[in-house]
Amino acid sequence: MSDIKKFLYILAVFLIFYFVPVESVQLKNAIMEALYMTQDYARQHVLLCLIPAFLIAGAIAVFIKSNAVLKYLGAKANKFVAYTVASVSGSVLAVCSCTVLPLFAGIYKRGAGIGPATAFLYSGPAINVLAIILTARVLGLELGIARIVGAVVFSVIIGLLMQLIFSKEEEKRMEEFVNADNSEESMPAWKLISYFAVMIAILVFLNWGKDENMYVWNLIYRAKWIISGVLIGVLAFMVFGWFKKDEIKEWGKESWGFAVQILPLLFMGVLAAGFLLGRPGHEALIPSSWIVSLVGGNSIWSNLFASVAGALMYFATLTEVPILQGLIGAGMGKGPALALLLAGPALSLPNMIVINSIMGLKKTAVYIGLVVIMAALTGMLYGFLF
Repeated sequence: MSDIKKFLYILAVFLIFYFVPVESVQLKNAIMEALYMTQDYARQHVLLCLIPAFLIAGAIAVFIKSNAVLKYLGAKANKFVAYTVASVSGSVLAVCSCTVLPLFAGIYKRGAGIGPATAFLYSGPAINVLAIILTARVLGLELGIARIVGAVVFSVIIGLLMQLIFSKEEEKRMEEFVNADNSEESMPAWKLISYFAVMIAILVFLNWGKDENMYVWNLIYRAKWIISGVLIGVLAFMVFGWFKKDEIKEWGKESWGFAVQILPLLFMGVLAAGFLLGRPGHEALIPSSWIVSLVGGNSIWSNLFASVAGALMYFATLTEVPILQGLIGAGMGKGPALALLLAGPALSLPNMIVINSIMGLKKTAVYIGLVVIMAALTGMLYGFLF
């Protein structure tokens, strides 16, 4: 680093601390919101969401051969099969925009094409069965239907466009996986399927939400710790009964690698999101009144702003519905509401930072741009029709 750059960095830090309004109540609230939001994230998501996701991602890296990923999710795989597998597997998980990241990283680094991989990346947090039901019940049937149709169509279109835009780069990337050595004998298919099914079930049941209005759903919620405990016992039997010590060590090493790559970036992103936007119902640096005043009506700008604001905010699973309920009550238009629902759960500031570390700035920028623009245009069309 040159002396001029060092001087500019030192000058920038000096000016920030010299002029920062330390007595500002708004700044103090923003700092506290950043800490509260990060604490909430650590308590609610790391142990129950991210650790199981890291273990699944590590298992993909160790036990799934590149040729198997190429067959179903590769750039030259049957498009109907690839995008069906990507969207359905993503929707079954019903995870938030951060929990899906280790899983996305796992399949992408194992040979999944950019198209199916980004379809999975979008569908995981966007197509959440309980969230769709809750949206229809709280915000209206037509918005619930629009959300699920929009999310399913988005996952496929975004994937196809990403594959088309980066087709040349993908050809070079795919050559590396085609030429990779997959000669080592793999585990029988029924064992692999059982192993991954149990891990995914653990992730799902550990994060099973509560809904007093759905009897069976709530019955499962009350028993989720028992179900999860049984599944963890089954997983332990599989791991120590089916795998060699070297395989278990490699699984742990790969899972740790994903954690080291992703966790620091996630916490940085959550801190930034909390500092700027705060938790639902709490003020941070950007007043919520500004957002409400900009999302009324159905103009392209109100829809675009709702899409961008949703993309930057962090939504834990299902929290987007009560947030939208409050915004609609404060005057938010139907179009911007759908735009936020289509962009918000699938993206967040922490999510963007990590995606950049996985597939690079150019692909990340295009992916974010596609989600934001498509959400805004779809919101405007929906607002015009309804």
